[in-house]
Order: sequence, then structure tokens, then C-alpha cells
Amino acid sequence: MPRHRFVDTRDRIESAAIHLFVEKSVGGTTVRDIAGRVELSEGALYRHFASKDDLVWQVFEKHYVALADDIRRLAGEAKTTKGRIAAIIRGCCRAHDADPTLFRFLLFTQHGQLSKLSPGTPTPVDAVREVIVAGMRAGDLPEQDADLATALVLGVVLQPVTFSAYGRLPATLGPIAERLVAAAWNVVATV
Repeated sequence: MPRHRFVDTRDRIESAAIHLFVEKSVGGTTVRDIAGRVELSEGALYRHFASKDDLVWQVFEKHYVALADDIRRLAGEAKTTKGRIAAIIRGCCRAHDADPTLFRFLLFTQHGQLSKLSPGTPTPVDAVREVIVAGMRAGDLPEQDADLATALVLGVVLQPVTFSAYGRLPATLGPIAERLVAAAWNVVATV
């Protein structure tokens, strides 16, 4: 089989799995479900991933680290702490709106996967925390618990994502991005 067909099949498996994991949950999705969605035999799927758990892990790690890299890149493009936090929030909203299923997959499966990350693996949490710590060092933010501030900034995005997933907020976050930016800044700029 040519290499490009292997990669294409793997990408199709990942995409189908992400959709099924969000639709039915990881526990509610079987290898047969995934294989059926991409019109493969279960044996063919196992040529790409050792197990369903391996599939969940590999897809999670790949996209979670990519999100961390995007957050770091966005933060690095801004000149001020306020600008960095705004860039992160806007970037998360864009990432959600570009692929809400992938964003929800990362959010909904992280609790079962985070403990598998190797020490030092870049994470979105670390990327946001770095901005908070740098902002305190620069005097742009008051001294505060960096982990709590990180949780508050991330919560400003992740709770609306959750509400959107369950139909309590619109499907896209772009229209409320500036409100989220203001809320994120307010929770860390005043203590």
C-alpha cells in the first residue's frame, strides 16, 4: 500500500473516531463502530492503531500538543500581557469554531488522558500559565496564585464550549469572543 494511502486511511480513522467519541462517548464507541464509519474491517483498523485506547491516546496527544503550540504562538505574537490573553481567548474561539467536534473531544476526554502525558510535554494549561507568570513578573498583573489565574482564564473559554456542546449557547464562539476576552482579563487583572 502506498504511504499516502496509509496516511489518508489513518486520517479518516482519526476523524471518524473523534466524531463518534463526541457523539457516543469513548466508552460508548466500539472499534466496530469506528471501522464501520470508515468502511474498513476491524483488522484493517488494527493495522493503524493497537487498540481503541491507543487510538484515543494518539489522537488526544497529537491535537492537545498542537493546541498548546498554537496558544504559545498566539501569545508570542502579542506585545502585552493583556494582548497575549486576548490572543489566546480569540484563538481558542477560532479553534472551536473551525472544528467544534475536535475541540469537544479534547475537552471531554482530557481527564482520562492527561495522566499519560510525559513530563515536559507542552500543554495548553502550561502555555496559559506561562503568560500569567510572565505578566506578574512584568507588573502587568497583580501577584496571585498562578494556577488559579490559569484556571480562571481557561474556564472563561471552556465553560462556554461546554454550554455550546449542550445547546445552551450558540454553536460558534466567535460572536462572543470579545466578551470572553474582557471577562478573562477582568478575572486576572483584579484580585
